[in-house]
Amino acid sequence: MPQVSYSTIGWWLPPANDANSDSGLLFSDSALRSITRPVYAVQTDKGEVALTNAGQAVLATPIAPSDKGMQLLAYVPALTPDRLGDAAFRSRYGLRMAYVSGSMANGIASEDLAAAMAEQGMLGFFGSAGLPLERTEAAIISLRQRLGDRAYGLNLIHSPSDPAMEAKTVELFLRHGVKLVEASAFMSLTLPLLRFRYAGIHRRPDGTICAPNGVMAKVSRLEMARKFLMPAPDSMLQALVSAGALSAEQAALAAEIPVCSELTAEADSGGHTDNRPAISMWPTMLELRNRTAEQYGYWIPIGAAGGISTPISAAAAFAMGASYIVTGSINQACVESGTCDKVREVLAKAGPADCTMAPAADMFEMGVNVQVLKWGTMFPVKARKLYGWYRQYGSFAEMPASVIEQIERDYLRCSVDECWASTREFFARRDPQQIAKAEKDPKHLMALVFRSYLGQASRWANSGDPTRCPDYQIWCGPSMGAFNEWAKGSCLEQPSGRHAGLAALNIMIGAAIEARADMLRKQGIDIPAARAMFAPLPEAELKKLWCPQ
Repeated sequence: MPQVSYSTIGWWLPPANDANSDSGLLFSDSALRSITRPVYAVQTDKGEVALTNAGQAVLATPIAPSDKGMQLLAYVPALTPDRLGDAAFRSRYGLRMAYVSGSMANGIASEDLAAAMAEQGMLGFFGSAGLPLERTEAAIISLRQRLGDRAYGLNLIHSPSDPAMEAKTVELFLRHGVKLVEASAFMSLTLPLLRFRYAGIHRRPDGTICAPNGVMAKVSRLEMARKFLMPAPDSMLQALVSAGALSAEQAALAAEIPVCSELTAEADSGGHTDNRPAISMWPTMLELRNRTAEQYGYWIPIGAAGGISTPISAAAAFAMGASYIVTGSINQACVESGTCDKVREVLAKAGPADCTMAPAADMFEMGVNVQVLKWGTMFPVKARKLYGWYRQYGSFAEMPASVIEQIERDYLRCSVDECWASTREFFARRDPQQIAKAEKDPKHLMALVFRSYLGQASRWANSGDPTRCPDYQIWCGPSMGAFNEWAKGSCLEQPSGRHAGLAALNIMIGAAIEARADMLRKQGIDIPAARAMFAPLPEAELKKLWCPQ
C-alpha cells in the first residue's frame, strides 16, 4: 500500500505468546473474512498498514502501553449476517437474518423456495398470484405441514380487473389462518386487503393493540406508500363494519395503526415495476416513513427490493437503512423455483441489459407493463404488437383479415372463436361478470382473448412447454445479470448448483464482509474494492466463516 499519513486512535498489542509483533499481520482477505472476530488496522514498524484479527486494542491511549505496541489506525468489530438489518423485524417473525424471498407469481416462488428460506432462518413468500384457489390452498396446507411455526407468507396481488378473485383469496387466507401476505401491485387500498390486515385485531391487557395479521406492502411510488403507512380511511373501516367483517370496537382500534406492518420499497425489478432507481427512491421513502412516525407515533420497518443480487448491492441496501432486503429474479434461477430447467438455463446466461418492458396480462387494458427477459424468447415483441392492435381497433370485426390471420397463426394457434370459447369457459368458473361484459363490449372481448395469450405465456415457461419456447414470458430484472457476473467461476455459476438458501447465505456473508471493509474505509484505511470482493463459496466453506446457531 502507498505511504500515507494516518491518525492514531490508540494502540494494538500482540497476543501474549507472540514474540514477533509483525507475526500474522498481513494485508489479506482473511482478516476481513473472519467475520466472527474484530479487525485491527495497525501501522507496522516499516510504516505499512496491516490487518489482523489477533491481539487486542487499547483505545485513546496517548502513550504506548508496551514496547511491543503498534499504532492502531482503525478498528471494526465482529459483524455476522444475523446483525444486518432491523433486529425488531427479525424478532417479529422469528428470523435469523433479515432476508426475504419475494412472491413471484404463478408459483414461481414455490413451496420449496419458501421452505429453503425457512431452513436458513430467512423469510419466504409463496407466489400465489395467478393461481387457482385450489392450488393456493394446497400450498398453504403443504407449507403449514413442512414449516410448522416457522414464518412464511403468501402473495396478495391487486386485481382491479378481477376484484372477486382478490376477495376470494383473502377469504381463503383467513379460513386457513395465514398470518402474513406480501401485498403487491396495489394502486389503491381495497376492502379485502383491509379485511385481512385487521382480522382479529384486539387490545392486549397492557393496553397495546395487537393486529395478528401482517401486510408487507411492496410499493414504488410515494402516493401508494403514504396510503399504506397511514391508518385506513374511516369510510373503508365503516364499510367493513357494515359488511360484518369488523366490529365497531375493532374499527376503532384499526384507526390507530397503519395499513401495513412493513413497507418494501421496490426499485427496478422483474415483473410489475416502475423501473425506479433505488438510490433516488430510497431517501424519499425513508423521509416519508420518518414523517409518518412523527405524526402517528409508530415505526414501520422499510425493506429494500429491486436490483439486489450480490453482496455489494445487499450491503448498500443495509447501509442506506434497509430493515430487510428482498430478492426476486435470482430465486427464479434456483433449483427450488417453480419454473422449468430451460428457463433456469436462459436466466443463467442473462446480462444486466437483457431485460425489457412488455404488457402485463392482469392489467392489460390499463397499459401496465412488466419487466421480462428479452432474449431467448419473442414474447416482448409479440406482446407489444398485441397491445398495439388493442389500441388501434375496437373489435375483431374491425381488424383486417391479415391481422386476424397473424393472431390466429402466431399467437393463439387456433381461431379467435375457439380461443374465446376456452376463455369464456375459464371466466365462467372464475368471474362470470367478465363474460357478461365481453358480450356487451366487443373491445373487452378482444382484451380477454389477448390476455389469455399473455397469461398463458408465463405458464408455458414454467411448465417448459417445448412447443411454446418463442412465447415464454420470463419475468426478470437487471439484478439477474449482476448475479450471473458475480457467480462466474463459482459453485453458483451452473443452474444445477443454484440453491436458493446457498445463494442467500453467500449474499449475506458477503454483505457483512463488504460492510466491514466500508467501516475501515470510513476510518481512512484504503481497502481496494478487489480486496473486499467475496466470491460465492460452497456450504462447507461458508460454515468455516460462520456457522449460525
